[in-house]
Amino acid sequence: MIRALINEEVEKIIGKNYANVVWNGVFGVYAVNLDSREKAEKIADSSKIKEYFTTEIAEKGARVFLNFSPSQDAIEEGLVFALQEKFDFAPKKNKTQVEFISANPTGPLTLGNGRGGVYGDVLASVLDVAGYDVTKEYYINDAGNQIISLYHSIKKDEMAEYKGKYIDDLSYLIKETGADEILTVGQAAANIILESIKKTVFEMGVEFDVWFSEQKELRDKGKVEEIIEQLKKKKLTYEKDGALWFKASEFGDSEDRVLLKTNKEPTYFCVDCAYHKNKFIERKFDKVINVWGADHHGDVARLKGFVETLGFKDKLEIILMQFVRLVEDGKAVRMSKREGKFVLAEDVIKEIGRDAFRYFMLTRSPDTHLDFDMDLAKEQSKKNPVYYVQYAHARMHSILAKSEIQNPKFETNPKFKTLNSKYERNLILKLIQFPEIIEDISKDYQVHHLTTYIYELAKTFTDFYENVRVLEAETDELKGARLELVFVAKQILGKGLSLMGISSPEKM
Repeated sequence: MIRALINEEVEKIIGKNYANVVWNGVFGVYAVNLDSREKAEKIADSSKIKEYFTTEIAEKGARVFLNFSPSQDAIEEGLVFALQEKFDFAPKKNKTQVEFISANPTGPLTLGNGRGGVYGDVLASVLDVAGYDVTKEYYINDAGNQIISLYHSIKKDEMAEYKGKYIDDLSYLIKETGADEILTVGQAAANIILESIKKTVFEMGVEFDVWFSEQKELRDKGKVEEIIEQLKKKKLTYEKDGALWFKASEFGDSEDRVLLKTNKEPTYFCVDCAYHKNKFIERKFDKVINVWGADHHGDVARLKGFVETLGFKDKLEIILMQFVRLVEDGKAVRMSKREGKFVLAEDVIKEIGRDAFRYFMLTRSPDTHLDFDMDLAKEQSKKNPVYYVQYAHARMHSILAKSEIQNPKFETNPKFKTLNSKYERNLILKLIQFPEIIEDISKDYQVHHLTTYIYELAKTFTDFYENVRVLEAETDELKGARLELVFVAKQILGKGLSLMGISSPEKM
């Protein structure tokens, strides 16, 4: 990988204390920001750098920029690397769990749940390609107060919390069975809702490796009591006002947190502790990534503090997904899950299709609110970014299908050196960035960068297509080289779409 090669040489020559190597798309070069011309000259004089790059030193004020323009050999090696099935970016200990969605089985999956679902699924796919051993998990919160609240909602008494057509349907269904006992009714209703959730998850294009039941795997097996005893032995608890508290403030939280309420019922936090002990100690994950809704921001510090008591400091990552606002006819649709006024993920998928649903969910960083534009998502034209990207893939396929080359594949080939126009070079340089995008996401979890890259690749290819003759090239040698380039572009665009869980059509 070209960027890695530069990084390696820079570290070797001046150490790690430097600005990261970045891609400068305006000038079509890689660049590193240094604090002296002497360091820039030293790097530029490296035999490895000279072998693979031409360099240029540019000064701006007190800063010095060393620009690297890849040689033909570097480009061809970069393309070969980009076409690998998997990359070796993971650390030695790489058993990683990505837990996402995990919505309570007290209602169907909403548009907001869908955002976390698509994000978690694509993050797991990228980590897998980056070399991590990944498990995708859904935590079923099928015990405790929410089951009781679901019962009261179905009975429509004064303690009802949930509303909506699904509650009306459940109320009728449960009434027909004649059941009345709280846990029996609550669990039965939760099971019905869970089946609906699983159906929506499937329609979303997500497949979980594990569906983990709180009731069966934690409560029934005494794991909640075990964690309480463990914390007591470590002297990390105390009693106050009839409740049992965890000394969360000793681990960076703003205050201590309740484990057992005055009625001896465990809190959500207490059960979360048992769950994360299961993750790290019993199932031996090296890294755990939880994808949560933004409303859980207050739970982050306390849970990380608990994980630290297990000896896994900095091994738990919690990604908070900000809210989704549905925009239709230029207006925001008001939603409230408690009031039963919400947009179902399955309804949106039915209206615009899985591909558009997933693409639009991946267009913003998790820490940014997302406006989901239904009108644009339904647009069957180049204005719609997912349509634009898929059309580029179909066009690549069409070019290759019309060529006389059967089963084309890229190989390091002197003919490739005939590609010298700016459109060819821009496409080549965009293609060799693919592994860099994968590596970056595996470290910072900013999945939307893949969406941005895929769109930019489609645009760069479209510029190439509109300005370069492929099938009508001046010579057979040039035609062959350009077809190889189209083949590589199709492979990498297809791989990117596959990671996003989006189809790669051959005709549109």
